[in-house]
Amino acid sequence: MTRPTDPPPPDAVTCAGLVHTFGETRAVDGLDLSVRPGEVFGLLGPNGAGKTTAIRCLTTLLPVRTGTVSVFGHDTTGERMAVRRLLGYVPQQLSADSALTGRENVALFARVFDVPRRERGERVTQALTAVGLADAAERLAGTYSGGMVRRLELAQALVSAPRLLILDEPTIGLDPIARTGVWEHINAVRAATGMTVLVTTHYMDEADQYCDRVGLMHRGRVRALGTPAELRRGLADRRGTDTLPTLEDVFRDVAGSGLDSGGGFRDVRSTRRTARRVG
Repeated sequence: MTRPTDPPPPDAVTCAGLVHTFGETRAVDGLDLSVRPGEVFGLLGPNGAGKTTAIRCLTTLLPVRTGTVSVFGHDTTGERMAVRRLLGYVPQQLSADSALTGRENVALFARVFDVPRRERGERVTQALTAVGLADAAERLAGTYSGGMVRRLELAQALVSAPRLLILDEPTIGLDPIARTGVWEHINAVRAATGMTVLVTTHYMDEADQYCDRVGLMHRGRVRALGTPAELRRGLADRRGTDTLPTLEDVFRDVAGSGLDSGGGFRDVRSTRRTARRVG
């Protein structure tokens, strides 16, 4: 007699046929995507590819009118609060308040994410310690360096102990040393908690080094999917060469120049403003 097996756990993220439009512009055009529990997944693509719009649908900041999106089996349309309780989110635009201390910034997010009052103090301290800011916790965020600001925002996202951490260009505008520091803290928390990480980045070296799998998005859809090594080997095979291309080569092959998908004046202005503030 065979025993019934338990169904496999749901993916951390599932998008099926997701479409989102702004007027006549299709920012996301039938996106199919799955992110496995516990992995670091990189969503790559040129400006205007639809990455941030897809993430805003995933985080319930934008409505899903066509297609479906779920987080650990919870539908983002019918179970918005359940989804939000599973998420930590570091947006592309800065979210830290320069007039508050590091501790006050993280405590504010603890209240926003409804961390129980009796646990808030300990959770705030744990989050600040996890990103290496315990010694700077009582300083105003306005005195922090760019790398420290990004780590503070990571602490804000971690204070609710999320199962899924979403990072939209988390290292934009940072120097190489600060970028490495941010990723070291992300990986340390992931190793300690087993959380899933979904990240967008324009730094191909980051995606190649830190992501388990990547999806290359262009014109609202994922056009290539796999591990960085698989994608690089696939391009080498198509070119008929033994020389392994870089992930940036794969990016260019999928997206072309990307110059026709610039994301619009507002997106460029927002990106430059963030880069200036953390620089």
